[in-house]
Amino acid sequence: MMHKFKLGQRVRRAQSSPLDERLGFGAVSEIVRLMPDDPTGEPSYRIRSGSAERAVRESEIVAAA
Repeated sequence: MMHKFKLGQRVRRAQSSPLDERLGFGAVSEIVRLMPDDPTGEPSYRIRSGSAERAVRESEIVAAA
């Protein structure tokens, strides 16, 4: 499957939790790596917000306005 988002694009979590807020992922993050599809075929990404970085699936993020 092709990636919907591009390297350097600003995104935010589709549904953020209190833990996301504490880790710094409640606001806008930046795509820092396009990763291979997960076992179900869904594209994955590495996102960074401040000094924190995490892996997410495409369905977990939306483009930042």
